Amino acid sequence: MIKLWNIACIWLICCHIVRADERPNILICISDDQSWAHTGANGDPVVRTPAFDRVAREGLRFVHSFCDAPTCGPSRSAILTGQPIWRLEEAGNIHSTLPAKFATYTGELQKAGYKTGYTGKGWSPGKLAPGGRIENPAGTSYAKRNLQPPFKAIRNTDYAGNFDDFLDAVEKETPFCFWLGTSEPHRAYENGAGKRTGKDPAKVIVPSIFPDNAIVRSDLLDYYVEIEHFDLMVQRAIASLEKRGHLDNTIVVVTSDHGMPFPRAKASLYDWGSRVPLAIRWPRGIRNPGRDVKDFVHLSDLAPTFIEAAGADVPSMMTASSLMKIFSDQNMNDRDAAYIAMERHDGCREGGKGYPCRAVRTQDYLYIYNFEPGRWPSGSPDPRVCARSIPFGEIDTSPTKSFMMESRMEHGIAHLAELSFGMRPAEELYDLKKDPEQLANVAGLIEYSAIQHARRRQLFDHLKKTRDPRVVGGKVEWDHYPYYGRISTPGWKVTEKKN
Repeated sequence: MIKLWNIACIWLICCHIVRADERPNILICISDDQSWAHTGANGDPVVRTPAFDRVAREGLRFVHSFCDAPTCGPSRSAILTGQPIWRLEEAGNIHSTLPAKFATYTGELQKAGYKTGYTGKGWSPGKLAPGGRIENPAGTSYAKRNLQPPFKAIRNTDYAGNFDDFLDAVEKETPFCFWLGTSEPHRAYENGAGKRTGKDPAKVIVPSIFPDNAIVRSDLLDYYVEIEHFDLMVQRAIASLEKRGHLDNTIVVVTSDHGMPFPRAKASLYDWGSRVPLAIRWPRGIRNPGRDVKDFVHLSDLAPTFIEAAGADVPSMMTASSLMKIFSDQNMNDRDAAYIAMERHDGCREGGKGYPCRAVRTQDYLYIYNFEPGRWPSGSPDPRVCARSIPFGEIDTSPTKSFMMESRMEHGIAHLAELSFGMRPAEELYDLKKDPEQLANVAGLIEYSAIQHARRRQLFDHLKKTRDPRVVGGKVEWDHYPYYGRISTPGWKVTEKKN
């Protein structure tokens, strides 16, 4: 009996050991500022994304996939560290740093013998030296190859070509992990690029948060052009893996760091800012491919997933949850919500302060708690207090933003402009069955009081469990951490750090 027990224990242990020659390679492809809806597989009728669609068709398409923060640096920090931004100190802000004390999946994979590299936009923007790092945590940079971009606003980096250079440098039998990060579809765009590619403005699905007119439709077409450039790079990278015989044992992830660079999207906790496309392909590791995954997942879940797939130990500080059970098609009972956060984006308020807020997103509701409702959520209308010297500076300059600002007193536009640029109450609640694009805040209505209380408790219980300083106490420094971005406003500075 003892022998049988010992044999059974040894068998169970062995089942959890990944042999060196079976460890998967990893290719993570990250666009910059792309909302969930804007892929072919997710239903957009205009944008063409054959690479994303293939990965979704041959792997998994995630229906409820969310970034941890709708802002570049913090989102990328969460992806790398497997932690929500409120646990990452300075890294909770954009134009900051990522302290070296926080473990990253790339660092853990390097310890396990993986070769790591990146091209384009890795961890960014900010400065790594103040956090004690000498190399981008996405890996070693590969940046020698350039190309002639199809439009002048598109970066000239040959992302896929640089991936080929990385593959050439990988020794035989060495597993690898590569981060392919484009700067597209981050603004700026070449005005009219979408129309010049033959796209039909009449076929654009205009989100209800924007006015529906020729300016907005053209702006969306220009955004689609840059998504397609990203997708082309992914397509070429997949072809390289296939040509070299690596594709079937490579975890291919295609996603974005956060949502689209438009009003009430990027730098907000609403779905257009926080819900991102996510598709994952791994023939050797995904059971029953072709599934639509309806479980709620965070991009921070990728870090423990990669480490577990490689057969390494996930650091205890990583609080995100591995996706390996989803890969094996197990029923999940604990993935019924996503938690999203914001601290300081570009510091476009008096003293360079942020707009701290947290949200819980479930199947039926989005609940947001704004810790400082007296501050301008999209940045002050006064450009003199913004690091970027623009009004409402948390929102990137665009034809859509300019039109909404200029027309904000007009009938039919005033309400949408107020939603994008105006002040917000401490609590927001949206009934997603009735209001999927989150236009009508029902917090405070008697018929929603029980739901509001339940979602508030759900959010704050999670924040307590994961030790958010804004809830459990301790230093709350996000308004005072150094800002390493370019400051274009004379005399502008971040408030000095308190003792």
